[in-house]
Amino acid sequence: MSAYTTVVVGTDGSSTSYVAVERAAAVARDAEAQLVIVSAYTPASREDTADAEDVLGDEAYQVRGWTPAEEVLRTAEDKAAAIGARKITKVAEDGAPADVLRKAVENHRADLLVVGNKGLNTLSGRILGSVPSDVARRSGVDVLIVHTT
Repeated sequence: MSAYTTVVVGTDGSSTSYVAVERAAAVARDAEAQLVIVSAYTPASREDTADAEDVLGDEAYQVRGWTPAEEVLRTAEDKAAAIGARKITKVAEDGAPADVLRKAVENHRADLLVVGNKGLNTLSGRILGSVPSDVARRSGVDVLIVHTT
């Protein structure tokens, strides 16, 4: 029996977050575990969306609703599959990243949460807190913080 049955990983579409996705995919592959890839988003205001639609023209669908998060998740899924993860679930949810990740851990009964270290060594991260430090303190499961920077 594997140590982990469900692995949750967060991504915001940054290259550093995809490093965490690839590490989580390798763990899920090796453990034959479910991989849940999560992207938190905040819907853009109508004004912001309208401005972006003017610039994007036919590509405006990319900024409507949760489409940007869905694109991030598709890319992350492709990367995870290339690593060898087989059981992949994608979740896009409106909310603050740390809250969305903790909720995904609870909803999917995950036993491992994987995040990148982005923000841990910044001044704002030390003063205000960062997603990795927040979830490490409050997730209630093992947390793997991947060195991505």
